[in-house]
Amino acid sequence: DETQLLNQESLQGLNRLATSENTDLQMTAAMYYLHLSHHLKSPLPDAFMQPVMALLLSTDLNVQKTISLSLVNLLVKNNVCKELVIEMGMLEPILELFNSGDATAQCHSCACVTMLASSESNREAIMVDGIIPLLALAKSYDPQVQQNATWALLHLTQSDWSIRILCQAGAIPVLVLLLQSSDSEVQFYSCTALCNIAAVQEHHPKLLSIGGHFLLKSLLTLMSSSVQKNSTQACRCLETFSKNVLIQEQLIDLDCVLPLKALLKTSSPESAITLLSALSAHLPNNDVLVSEGLLDEIGQLLHHHRSSSVIITHSGKIITDLCSSCMGQQAVMESLCLSGLLWALLSPTLSDETLLHVTSHLHHLMTWDLLKSNLSVTITSDQVSRLVKLSGQIQNPQLSYNSAAIISKLEMTGEMVQLLRPHYITMLEYLLVFLKNKDVKFQQLGIVTIFNLKKG
Repeated sequence: DETQLLNQESLQGLNRLATSENTDLQMTAAMYYLHLSHHLKSPLPDAFMQPVMALLLSTDLNVQKTISLSLVNLLVKNNVCKELVIEMGMLEPILELFNSGDATAQCHSCACVTMLASSESNREAIMVDGIIPLLALAKSYDPQVQQNATWALLHLTQSDWSIRILCQAGAIPVLVLLLQSSDSEVQFYSCTALCNIAAVQEHHPKLLSIGGHFLLKSLLTLMSSSVQKNSTQACRCLETFSKNVLIQEQLIDLDCVLPLKALLKTSSPESAITLLSALSAHLPNNDVLVSEGLLDEIGQLLHHHRSSSVIITHSGKIITDLCSSCMGQQAVMESLCLSGLLWALLSPTLSDETLLHVTSHLHHLMTWDLLKSNLSVTITSDQVSRLVKLSGQIQNPQLSYNSAAIISKLEMTGEMVQLLRPHYITMLEYLLVFLKNKDVKFQQLGIVTIFNLKKG
């Protein structure tokens, strides 16, 4: 019963035990708090925090280990106020446990710091005295200590000013080395921390100043990790850097395409497709991307993820970017890319914004005769019906225009006439609207479409 555990008599007893010089009595109080931390469901009254402070200051390491574990449990369950812990001056004895030389004590104290750092108002206090010892513990040979220290450092990368202080204290080389840890959690925490740092452009020179492209190589290695959250996070980190064209060229030189293609085959290909989309935007990268067989993978991806806006939007962009060369156009012809984009039109869950991207890419691809012929042969009756329907969506003029523009470029073979004939009345309705539109481009499209239909 919580009322019995937390009554005035219990508090007085805990105060006596905690301030006693007898370490056995102190341990009794610490064990009481450990029991409380496992079973308490309501907030711990503030008065019960005073004995905790006394126990943290104990000269007995076992007492300190027990009470620090209790405090971790209470913080995790939000049974105590994080700000109160700092206000009462508990941070100093918690940080002193870093220097105890005992792995368990260090683990508990790191976990305490992590929980306290999740409160923004506490971070300043932790930054003042906690960074240097945390960085030292992050280099520990004890895996659990290293893991908890890296976890705590991650929590200190939540704001620009704390990131700046971390970088000034020398956190970047430590975090980069931790990417090569044998512990997958340490890899994840360090990679996420670096991702947060990389989000602030001013730190890029420092991040990339470690010789021999060490950071990029480490992230590419992590991208091939069998732990999916690690490979995804490494990819996100590289995507942040990819806004820099020089870094893109370095990534291409470091053979980044192979691990990215492998990531496209996982259950979460979004981060890989986003990075590849950034790479394809830089023209000098395109021959490598085409020769590495990327378009084959994109075609497969579109057929497996027909309702993912991220995948469809970025895939369409990559296909369009890579078609700037004859080799790219040929690769698109030999892949499932065009049919994949056409199938995306039929997805019932896609937003108008995504459909706008799809139709825009298809319209652009049809400016090349080879692709226009290929698309005209590939398109199905359902896909034609969908384009006709979208062409009539006057409330979304650009989507209507894109869809009608695709129809206007279809090669009027006998088969195409058969596909379009059931829609002539609907098409006539939107063509009349186009011809009356004040915007000249709609008028021109109406005329071009009518002229193309006459060919059939």
